[in-house]
Amino acid sequence: MNDVLARLSELLEQRKSADPTSSYVAKLYAKGMDSILKKIGEEATETVIAAKGGNKDEIIYETADLWFHTMIMLAKADLKPQDILLELARREGLSGIEEKASRGKQD
Repeated sequence: MNDVLARLSELLEQRKSADPTSSYVAKLYAKGMDSILKKIGEEATETVIAAKGGNKDEIIYETADLWFHTMIMLAKADLKPQDILLELARREGLSGIEEKASRGKQD
């Protein structure tokens, strides 16, 4: 599965130099981070609605859209999926309470 993320990450990196008139991703990059974040918000809402509806196919489709747009945001910020996977690995075995405390965050 990580191969899919790696290939998509590479493609998103290539789209940074693509013509915005011929690439959806390049168009989002050209519009800037605010447009990318707006799209993530839209996709997150659609994912929540799909989950609430309980249709597994819709949940998969909307979650894929959410992940895709989140990866665009990561690429715009010069981050890779591997950076997130490393953070998840760091958290492995910690309770949420322990993990937040390790970052100095309080709820």
